[in-house]
Amino acid sequence: MLGSVPKRFLVMLCGLAIVTPTGLMAQTLPSQELEALQFRHIGVVGNRVASVAGVVGNPLVYYAGAASGGLWKTEDGGINWRAVFDDQDSHSVGALAVSLSDPEIVWAGTGEPHIRSNVTVGDGVYKSTDGGSHWEHMGLDATGRVSRIVIHPQNPDIVYIAALGHAHAPQAERGIYRTLDGGDTWEHVLFVDEDTGASSLIMDPNNPRVLFAGMWTVLVNTWGRESGGPGSGIFMSRDGGETWTRLRGHGLPLLPVGKIDVCMSQADSRRVYALIETGDGVPWHGEETEDGELWRSDNGGYDWDLVNHSRDLGGRTAYYNNCRVFPDDENEVFFLTSALSRSYDGGITYIQHQDLERPGGDFHDLWIDPENPDRLIIGNDQGIHISVNRGKTYLTTEPPISQMYHVTVDNAVPYNVLGNRQDGPSYRGPSNTLYAARGGGPGPIPRGDWHQVGGGESGFATPDPTDSNIVWSSASGSGARGGIVVRHDESNRQFRSVEVWPESTGGWPAEELRYRFQWTFPLLVSPHDNNTIFVTSQHVHRTRNGGQSWDVISPDLTTNDKSRQGISGGLTPDNIGVEYCCVIYAFDESPVQQGVFYAGSNDGKVHVSRDDGDTWTDVTANLPDWPVDGVVRGIDASKWEPGKAYLAVEAHQVGDFAPYAYRTEDYGQTWTKITEGLDDHVLSFTRSIQEDPVRPGLLFLGTENRLYVSFDDGDHWQSLVNNLPPSPMYGIVIQEHFNDLVIGTYGRGFWIMDDLSPLQQLTDAVRTSPSYLFEPRDAYRFNNRTAPAAPSTDMSVGENPPNAAYINYWLGTETAGSPVTIRINDATGALVRILTGTSLAGINRIFWDFQGEQSTPIRRRVPPMYADWVDYGPGRVQSQEGLAL
Repeated sequence: MLGSVPKRFLVMLCGLAIVTPTGLMAQTLPSQELEALQFRHIGVVGNRVASVAGVVGNPLVYYAGAASGGLWKTEDGGINWRAVFDDQDSHSVGALAVSLSDPEIVWAGTGEPHIRSNVTVGDGVYKSTDGGSHWEHMGLDATGRVSRIVIHPQNPDIVYIAALGHAHAPQAERGIYRTLDGGDTWEHVLFVDEDTGASSLIMDPNNPRVLFAGMWTVLVNTWGRESGGPGSGIFMSRDGGETWTRLRGHGLPLLPVGKIDVCMSQADSRRVYALIETGDGVPWHGEETEDGELWRSDNGGYDWDLVNHSRDLGGRTAYYNNCRVFPDDENEVFFLTSALSRSYDGGITYIQHQDLERPGGDFHDLWIDPENPDRLIIGNDQGIHISVNRGKTYLTTEPPISQMYHVTVDNAVPYNVLGNRQDGPSYRGPSNTLYAARGGGPGPIPRGDWHQVGGGESGFATPDPTDSNIVWSSASGSGARGGIVVRHDESNRQFRSVEVWPESTGGWPAEELRYRFQWTFPLLVSPHDNNTIFVTSQHVHRTRNGGQSWDVISPDLTTNDKSRQGISGGLTPDNIGVEYCCVIYAFDESPVQQGVFYAGSNDGKVHVSRDDGDTWTDVTANLPDWPVDGVVRGIDASKWEPGKAYLAVEAHQVGDFAPYAYRTEDYGQTWTKITEGLDDHVLSFTRSIQEDPVRPGLLFLGTENRLYVSFDDGDHWQSLVNNLPPSPMYGIVIQEHFNDLVIGTYGRGFWIMDDLSPLQQLTDAVRTSPSYLFEPRDAYRFNNRTAPAAPSTDMSVGENPPNAAYINYWLGTETAGSPVTIRINDATGALVRILTGTSLAGINRIFWDFQGEQSTPIRRRVPPMYADWVDYGPGRVQSQEGLAL
C-alpha cells in the first residue's frame, strides 16, 4: 500500500545560495510571505442554513446563507453552488433579500437570529450590486443579529433592517433601521428598549408604506436564556416607517409575550398572521401567562383572533417560530419548526409533512417566488432544498458548512480526523483516502468515507493513541440521544455506553442534577496512560478500567452559583445542556509530567493540581485583566515544561467581544496576557489555542472568524488565513507524525495545512538570507486506489494531498521572470529529476511525485521512417497515414 521514502535524495536549489539558519524569529512578518502554505478541505458533509432567497421570475438563481459558513449562490437551479462571501470578516448570514426592481442588488444581514446558546453574531449588513460577486459593508456593525431585510419593490434605495441585537447584554442598537439612499445613511426608526430587538419584519406587497414588525425581549447568557417581557409586541407603520404604533388589545395577548413572527400574502394583504410565544398558561416568575400560538387578522391588523393553540406551529420558539404565506393563497401557510407544517385553511388546522414533502428537519427560512408560487427554497439544518412543484418534492444540496465542535486525530497511516458535528454524530474520516483523480493528481475524499463512531452531535471524539480502533466519544444527553460517554470499537463497530452517572441532561435544569455535564464537556485520554480517561462536570472524573467505574478527583471547581443553574428559556423552557453554567469547560494534563492538571470553567474559574488531583489551587486571581464571567474555551498544557500552559478565554455571552489569551510558566502563580496583534473586531473573541510540538514558542490561536500564528510564544500574533475561509475556529490539533496542522471549524468543517516544516524552521537568519531550503519531512509513496463512484456535483467532497514529497524553500526577494530550478540527486550524486518552482518572496512550495525524468515521448511519425501511401499492386494505391515501416 505504501512505502516510506528514506532521505537518500539530495535536493538542491540551483544558482541560489544556501545558508544555515540560526537565531530566533522576528515578532511578525508580512502575511504574503506565508501564502504558499495553503489549507485543504477534507469534509464533512455540511448542515445548518439560516437564510435563503431567490430571484423573482428566474428559476436558476438562488442564495443561501449559512449559520456560520458564509454565503452561497447557484446559477443553475441548485445543481452547483459557490461561496461568494469568503473575503469578508463575517460568516453568519441570518437574513437575505434580493431587489425586485433590480435583481443584481442583494443585501445580506449577518449574525444568526435563530437563538440558542451556541450561535454566532455578525458585524452588520452588506450590499452587492453585481449579483453577489462583490460586497460592500454598509454599516450597522453593532446590530449583532439581523433577522429580516425588506427592500422597497420599486425603489431599491429604500431598505429596512430588522436588528435583534447580539442579545447578550443591554444595547441601543436594536430595532428597525431604514435607509433612503441605498445604505449610505441609516435612521433608527423603531426602538423599544435596550432589552428588545426585532425578530420579524414584513412589508405589505400591495402597499409598501405599510409595515409590520415583531419585537422580542430576549437575553442570552452563558447560564441560560430569558425570552419574553414587556417590550415584546407587534408594531405597525402606515407611513413607510416614519412612525410606528404598538398594536394592543383587539384580540391580541394582554400579558407579556416573547418572540413574534409576522407574515402575509399579496393575494389578500388584509390577512396578517402572527406567531406569538406565550407561556401556554404556565406561571412564569410567579405571574400568570397567556395561552395560544397563532393569531390572525383579516382586516389589516386592526382586529385579531386566536386561531390555534398548538405549540407544533412554533416549536422551540427561540430557535424556530417562523411562518410564510403563499403569495397566491392567503389561506395556505407554512410553519417552520423542527417539522414542516402547512395549513390550507388559514391556520385553523394543519398537517406536518412527511417523506418527500419534508426535506430534513429544523427549518429556519423559506422563500416563495411571488410570480411562480410553485417554486420555493428552504434552508434548514440539513442544507438547502429547492422545489418546483409547490413542495411536493425537493432537490437537496448540502454545502460544506459543517459545524464541528472539536477536532482530534489518530496515529494511523494515513491518519484519521475525528470530531462531533452539530446535527450529526461523532465522525471519523480519512485525511487521505489514497484515491487518485482521473488523469492524475489527488483524488476526492467522498462523504461516504466518513462514518459514525458513537457519541453524538455536541462533544468529543477522541481516539486511543495506541489503538486507532478505539474511540472515546461524548455528548450531551443520555443513551440513544447521544450518550454521556461512549467507548467505540472500530474493529467491530460496537459501542458501549459508560456514563459517569445515569442522568439525562434533556429537560432538566443544572441545579437538579448530581453532575452538571455541559453540552460539549471535555474528554481527555491521558498522554501518559491510554487506559486513563478524564471527563468533567463541575468535578473532574477519571476512569482507569475502561469506564466500568469512575472516580471523582476534584471538588467543585466552579463558583457553584445556584442562581445560574435554574430553568432556562423564559416563557418557553429549554434545557438541553447547552445553557449549563458552573461547569468545567476546558481541561488538560501536562504531557511532560503525569498528574499535573489544568482546569477552567465557564463561569470564570481556573484551577491547577500538581499532585494527581489530591489538591487543587484556585489561580484565578493571578490572571490580569480577567473577564469575571469568562468562559475558558481551551487549555493547552505545554509540551516543554510542566508548569507552562496556555488559556483561550472569551466572554461574548456577557457582551464582551474582546480576545483573551494567557500564558503561565509557573503553574499559574503568574500569568501573562498574550493578545497583541489579534484583531479588534466583534468576531475576535478567542476559541482555541495550541502549541507546536516541534518548535518552542510557535503557537496557533483560533478566534470566532480566523486563525492566527505566533512565533514568539504568544507575545505577538499575526493572521494565518491564506485560503482558510472565515469561520469559528473551534479546534486546533497537530498530527505529529505527518507534521500537519488540522483545524476544526464551526461552520466550514475540517481543514488541513500539510507539513508545518517551514513555520517550524523559519528564523530571522532564514528571512534575511537570499534563499534557504527547508529540511523536508519524511514522505510516503502511497499506492493509489480507485475512487468509488460519486456525484461530481457533491459539494461536500474533500481534497486529498498530493502523492508527493513536499519541497519548501525561502526566497528573500521575488525573482520575477526567473523561475527557481530544483535538482534532485540520488545518494550517488546522479541526477534524478529537475523541477521548476515558484519564485515568490517568502515561503515557496512545490511537489515531487517520486518520478525521474520523463522518457522521450514516442511520436507517431518520425521522417523518413514512415510512408503516407501503400502500393497494393497495379492500380491499387491506398493512403495509410502514419504507417511505420
